[in-house]
Amino acid sequence: MAKKQKRNISQGSRVPVTPSKSSFTTARAPMSGLRPTTTTDFNPDYTYARQDLKRVGIMAASFIAGLIVLYFVLPLFIH
Repeated sequence: MAKKQKRNISQGSRVPVTPSKSSFTTARAPMSGLRPTTTTDFNPDYTYARQDLKRVGIMAASFIAGLIVLYFVLPLFIH
């Protein structure tokens, strides 16, 4: 089995910038365009998964019921 290799993802032509003395004395601009993330932002819809689980449960129950019926009916035909 081949070993997995970790790939390095390039960040483009970004060059690290060293801060100058003037950047420490200037005030930062407010970040009014960005809003903080909250737990209410992520609201996925799982109705399809609930329907699938319900369908699988109904099928499993029907198969088990069928096996129970066969358990009692088959010995009547086998002598």
